[in-house]
Amino acid sequence: MKKRHLTMACLLAVTLTACGSAGTGPANSPADAAQTTEAVPVAGDSLQDPTGSAPEQGAAGSEAAKEGEEESDMNTNEIEQAQKAFQEVEPGKSFKNLLSHNPCITQRFCADPGVMVYDGRVYVYATNDGDALPQRKEKNDYGKIRSINMMSSSDLVNWEDHGSIPVAGKDGIASWAGNSWAPCACHKQIGGKEQFFLYFANSGNGIGVLRADSPTGPWEDPLGEAIVPRNTPGIEGVPWLFDPAVLADEDGNGYLYFGGGVPEGREADPGSFRVVKLTDDMLHLDGVPAVIDVPWGFEDSCINRIGDTYYYSYCTNWSGENPLGIARIGYMTSDSPMGPFTYQGTCFNNPGDFFGTTGNNHHTIISFEGEQYIFYHAEMLNREMYGEMLGYRTTHVDKLPMADGLFGNARGTTEGVKQLSNVDAFAEQSASSFAWQAGVEISGLGETQALLGAGDWIGVSGVDFASGAKKVKLCAQSAEGTWIRVTKGTVNGEVLAFLRVPASDELQEISAEVSGAEGVCNLYFAAAGDVMLKTWCFE
Repeated sequence: MKKRHLTMACLLAVTLTACGSAGTGPANSPADAAQTTEAVPVAGDSLQDPTGSAPEQGAAGSEAAKEGEEESDMNTNEIEQAQKAFQEVEPGKSFKNLLSHNPCITQRFCADPGVMVYDGRVYVYATNDGDALPQRKEKNDYGKIRSINMMSSSDLVNWEDHGSIPVAGKDGIASWAGNSWAPCACHKQIGGKEQFFLYFANSGNGIGVLRADSPTGPWEDPLGEAIVPRNTPGIEGVPWLFDPAVLADEDGNGYLYFGGGVPEGREADPGSFRVVKLTDDMLHLDGVPAVIDVPWGFEDSCINRIGDTYYYSYCTNWSGENPLGIARIGYMTSDSPMGPFTYQGTCFNNPGDFFGTTGNNHHTIISFEGEQYIFYHAEMLNREMYGEMLGYRTTHVDKLPMADGLFGNARGTTEGVKQLSNVDAFAEQSASSFAWQAGVEISGLGETQALLGAGDWIGVSGVDFASGAKKVKLCAQSAEGTWIRVTKGTVNGEVLAFLRVPASDELQEISAEVSGAEGVCNLYFAAAGDVMLKTWCFE
């Protein structure tokens, strides 16, 4: 087992204060008076093995200790405490390769991704297939799904988990609904105010809609019933009244697409897909739904406008006679959002072709930063965790090639997409935003916190420290007190700082000086015990 070395040139104090919501919390009250304790900053040699034996001092550390022998006794004890804490825990296993960006997140299973771009950020809303629990062995029961997961990113690699919206069931926002599947979202300015709309499928029996003033809620049920119930005129012949897609068009009009299923003998032309214009408030139908002729269609509507062309895409069916390819994403184009649409080809094969996990195929295509991206789900994480296909799906994203106004063929990969921008180390960042993790759970809704236990960790990709940082600050809480270790490169990489989180029932701000934090690197926060992390930043 490798020895762990760290220099002891200096040992720095940590300041603890109560901390509220990120950037929005109230000022501290007199009762929240600052406390002071010691922290252990680390410079120089790396800690390569968090389960290794106690560290030996390097030459520089020994000299520094001799020079400051009279004042370093307590600091030496702190170093020993930090080392011992991490010697006694084994870093958790990540089910996502540290060279990979897919799946987007691994703490939750997120299916049927519906994607919205707003204010330079990509928001994903997904069917909640459940928390990614290693011990799970039962098959996914889709009939019990009553919530929708939210996550967002500005760089398509680090994803902030905004929690799971309680949509359906007696305790849900839309308590009339039995399920919440396959969401989609859009935003529109109404009466001078930006509003956000989240549409979902009540199993295969109707379409519901939620509304909010923020892309992460809080959400409300403005209708108290389905926007497209089973008695809607014009839906005759639609076996599955589900899988909505929505377009808030540039001209101010809104359109809703939905439907699916294959009536017997109609595999080539199911006649089960619909489009309808929405009223200005995006909450009611403005007319009777019209049929979309979808060749070899099955489910999974998606709509995009690129330039003056409308792209309608969908999942083809499982018929053995299907010449388009089984359960692939086909697409059509039109110069009108209502069609008629002209079939152009397929743009994404079934995920089984890429990962060996054949299953249903559900997607959303977006335009972002001048490129096209396809979001889809696969059972790759399910297989990695359980060794068998139990029906738990999670979201991936890859680039969708495009030339001469037509989509190319996207490929599903584990590498995913290139990080579009670096993370600013000097801006306050949510601890619920990361690229990799082991053992982490998420608490809250909208604004969330990361819950870590002994050996759990989060990894943030591409953090930009520019010419260097001198201090790290965390907003954290631990009932019994614990240590946080901050490293760069890998979870076992060069240590930037140890921070002690004192026992408390409230979130506190802790900070420590750091050395070696410069340039662009991956950043990791590991826990020696139970702790809640809310935010982090450097100075």
